Amino acid sequence: MLKVSAAQMVANARARIEEVETKDAIAMVENPDVVIVDLRDVRERERSGFIPGSFHCPRGMAEFWVDPDSPYFKDVFGQDKTFVFHCASGWRSALTVATLNDMGFPCAHLREGFSTWEAQDGPVERKP
Repeated sequence: MLKVSAAQMVANARARIEEVETKDAIAMVENPDVVIVDLRDVRERERSGFIPGSFHCPRGMAEFWVDPDSPYFKDVFGQDKTFVFHCASGWRSALTVATLNDMGFPCAHLREGFSTWEAQDGPVERKP
């Protein structure tokens, strides 16, 4: 028997992280001081498109890519920028951001994920 459900873990994370509403994130898309980080699987990006200019970071690599002492560190995360992470519905990104905040990496997440992005007129790029 689980001691804490996945839903409770997400609720606990959301209670202590910064959440960005979809309309506010849409306004950030062209801001050069903001990096939107897409945690979704590559197949999700191929199927439903992605936010133009977003940086793809598979969920399983986030902690390693932001850690400058990791052999997997990505330079994008060493920039002095605002980072907003997202997944499809906001669950994976909430857990990721809580963990990254615990590591000392300041970031936020898109509260509703990509699920409401297009419906709220957010720009979407698709690869052929």
